[in-house]
Amino acid sequence: MSAPVETPDTDRPALEADGVVVEFTTRSGAVARALDGVDVRVRPGEILALVGESGSGKTTLARTLIGLERPVAGRVSWDGAGLDYSGRGLKELRRRVQMVLQDASSSLNPRHTVYDSVAEGLRLHGLVDADPEGRTEAQLVAAALSSAGLRPPESLFLRYPHELSGGQRQRVLIAGALALRPELLIADEPVSSLDASIRGEILALLLALREEMGLGVLVVTHDLGLAWNIADRIAVMYLGRVVESGPTEEVLANARHPYTQALLSVVPEIEQLEPVVLSGEIPDPTRIPGGCRFHPRCPALSDGAAEAAGVAAACVGSPLPVLPDDTAGHHVACHLATARQGG
Repeated sequence: MSAPVETPDTDRPALEADGVVVEFTTRSGAVARALDGVDVRVRPGEILALVGESGSGKTTLARTLIGLERPVAGRVSWDGAGLDYSGRGLKELRRRVQMVLQDASSSLNPRHTVYDSVAEGLRLHGLVDADPEGRTEAQLVAAALSSAGLRPPESLFLRYPHELSGGQRQRVLIAGALALRPELLIADEPVSSLDASIRGEILALLLALREEMGLGVLVVTHDLGLAWNIADRIAVMYLGRVVESGPTEEVLANARHPYTQALLSVVPEIEQLEPVVLSGEIPDPTRIPGGCRFHPRCPALSDGAAEAAGVAAACVGSPLPVLPDDTAGHHVACHLATARQGG
């Protein structure tokens, strides 16, 4: 059901977060910890899915990885070097790592033609004169549109966003990213606003780009079903932390964290699972619960499973370590899962 796992090329650049903490100050003066120690790594040639409910920290992590948010602790690095937050450093990073936002309608300037939307990045980064094949701007724009599945590209040059379908607008956003010849794409909920018939086409496009261009893709999504169909690895986030991670097939065939199990239970393709309805919502990040941060909503506490395993007190009072980044292992931050695995 999911994409075949490819071995990442360890000799190529990786975008990494090591122990990253990001905080925001609310209007009341309280400090909200949006990320509370996160380790992730994504390399060209692989697709990593960040999965979780709204408020879990997925988009904040994506923004932090490209320097839009600056951590108060920990480090973001590209190709082994800490992120250079100077204007020049961020400009170079954002050429090599492109972010594709979820809402193409608001991301595309309604006054810009398709041509100008795709050419904007080329002009900003001075890539026309630097093209190794000596192509003109129009040829580079056409090539990017073709790579995003918009053919014949010239027929779209003078069209405006309101004249396009939702799927076409999303492809124009992707084309604008591809024009810069990036090594990684960060796709934030890339198909959430699209019809079901178009979702599969965009996911197939992302897989094809990985296959044909060696692109790495970090997909931010609330949908475990989407992750199952596209990702090599999965990192499940809850309240600013990764709570379970590993190869897609292994995590989803053997989900060990109650939160992952609850998300998985409502995936339509998995009919044999009884849906798990979580009580309440993700807590306020200015008041992160002690112990396991999921414990106020955990079904294993409410149904007595944690008590039976002798870990209920730990769930409420003992903090869990930050999960390590490991491209091969299956890791989980859960007292109950640890007890069931024999410590």
